Formats: sequence, structure tokens, C-alpha cells
Amino acid sequence: MLSDAKTRSIIIQGMLVTAVIAFAALLVSTTFANLKARGIPIGFDFLTMPSRIIISEAILTYKSRDPYFWAIVVGLANTVFISALVIFFSSVLGLVVGITRLSSNPLAAGTCRVWVEIARNSPPIVLLIFLYSLWWKVLPPVGEALNPLPGVYASMRGFVVPAISIDIGMTGALIILFALTLAALGYGLARSGRLPPLVVPAILAAGVVGLWLADIRFAVDFPVFTGSNFRGGSELTPELSTILVGLTIYTTGFVAEIVRGGVLSVGRGQWDAGHSLGLSRGKILRLVVIPQMLRVIVPPLNSQYINVVKNSTLAIAVGYPDFLAVMNTIISKSSHSIEGVFIILGAYLALNLTLSSAANWYNRRIAIVER
Repeated sequence: MLSDAKTRSIIIQGMLVTAVIAFAALLVSTTFANLKARGIPIGFDFLTMPSRIIISEAILTYKSRDPYFWAIVVGLANTVFISALVIFFSSVLGLVVGITRLSSNPLAAGTCRVWVEIARNSPPIVLLIFLYSLWWKVLPPVGEALNPLPGVYASMRGFVVPAISIDIGMTGALIILFALTLAALGYGLARSGRLPPLVVPAILAAGVVGLWLADIRFAVDFPVFTGSNFRGGSELTPELSTILVGLTIYTTGFVAEIVRGGVLSVGRGQWDAGHSLGLSRGKILRLVVIPQMLRVIVPPLNSQYINVVKNSTLAIAVGYPDFLAVMNTIISKSSHSIEGVFIILGAYLALNLTLSSAANWYNRRIAIVER
């Protein structure tokens, strides 16, 4: 039996897996025994205890008497929020910079090349610290805040921008959810050919009526300077602005190179065919080149988006309370370091696997299916 190569392979792999499991069990049991001997508590019971920690900025509502698990959720929401903004802005800017690098205008192409080279060859933490120091040395005090755009003010305290508030009750939210579900179902059935085309406008009309019945109220609150500070609007602190601008600049350099490579991967014949049809360069790029390059750039873009989530941990260097910063505070206060590390690993693993799954789904959707 051992003379069979396949059997030997299965036996060796089984022995290897058994050895790894045994080593892991020994490591865990030894760790638990040592912690118990030193009187260090083990378990996740602390998550329901009042946290008594302060989170300076929070996307979700948070108070210091809230339990530890809610503080973890708030920190995770901050990380997801900043990561989503960086991914969105760096994708848009990366598309523009990557295409402009191929421009025949030497000034535009050269400027974008300088951006890419600086971003790709600079440590992100150095970029963040540099930008953070500019808030106090370049921008004026609040009383002399710059006004680059209507309703937008910039000072050493950060940005103040108009705030959009949406007033909607539980009934309205349920109506919207039902209308969106109905519209998505109708769209899917129409594309599959199992629904007459005339039914689609009726479903869309039902969705519009549902939104009208939901009675959603929008309001825009513009900031106004009164006394010694601004009232109204939303404040983007220097910490939040630094991590947002810094990671966007850094990630844009990598996205731009991915986009440039994607454009160059499309054969010159596609451009010539578009010109022969009378299409402008912009239309060829939008209708011919970009749809084809997406099949090339989605996998490397997925890696960059995952890097955004991992690089968001650098927010701790400028004082923004992201998930890692909140977990460090929780570990220091509760003395549950082992459990805290497991929570950190699990949270970042879940975020990155979710991003990978979404990118893989989209990649399969746009892939060319050979018949």
C-alpha cells in the first residue's frame, strides 16, 4: 500500500495536518494555563460591560457608558467610512490620472507622472505626518477661514461643509425597502425574458409612488460663522481630513498605474476601428477601451482596495479613532489582549474577504464567456 504514490501523499498530508493541529492545541492550552496562573481573565464577557472610554469622532452615536461591543462597532464603522471614501475618491482620481499619463500634452502627462512617482515611492505614514503638520502652519485661524467653494470653509480646525439631513420614519423606510425590492425583482425578470417589457415601466412607477408615499424630507444645513466658530454644517476635523486626503493621494498613484496598464492592454486596432466609425477619442475611450480594460484591471484593483483597509490603521499616527485605535484603547483598559487581538484579526479578515468576494463577483460578471 505504501508503494502507491497517491496513498503515500495522503498519509503524509494527514500526518502534517495532525501535527499542525496538535501544535496549535498545545500552544492554546499552554497560553490559557499561563494566563490563569497569573490571574489574567479569559473570555469575551467584558464586551457587555460599560466601556468608559472616549471616542473623539464617531460616525455612529456613541456615549462613554455604552458597552465595549458598541465601542468596537463604532470604531469599525469609522474604518469602513474612511476606507469607502478613500476607495471612491482614489478610483475616480486614479482613472483620470492614469488616462492623462497617456496624454500627448507633455505638461499634463508630466504632472501626473510626478504624482504617481511621489505616491508610489513615499511611505504613507510620512505623507500623513507631513499633511497633518500643514494644518497648523499653512491654513489660517477659524476667524480667517478660507472659502474655496460656496458653503465650504477651511481653517486650522479642519473643513466645514454643508450637511445634508434626511428625515424618514420607520414606515417610510419599509416602503422604500419594498419599492427597491420590487424594482430589482422586476428588472431581473425583464432581463431574463420572463416578464413582458411593458410591465417594467409599471414596476418603476410603483417604485416612484412608493418613494412619494414615504414622505422623505431633505434639508441642507449651510455653515455660518458666528462669534468665534461656525454653526451648522458638518465639520471634517484635521485628523479625518488628513487620513482621507493622504490615503487618497497615496492610493491614487497605484490606481493610476493600474488604469494606465489597462488602457495599454487594449490593442491599437480597437482605436483604429473606433476612428474608422467616426467616433471621437473620448467616445472610443468610454465605449470601447474602458469596458475592455475592466477585465484586466479588476484583480489588481481588488488588491489595492484591500490595501486601503489595511493602510487605514495608519490613522492612529494622526489621532483619528479608527478600529485599531479603539481596540488598542479597549485592550489597555480591559486587559483582554488575547481576545482583542482575535477581534482585530477577525474584523480585518471579514472586511477584506468581503471586498474580495465583491470584486470576484464583478470580475466573473464582466468576464468573456466562451461558447
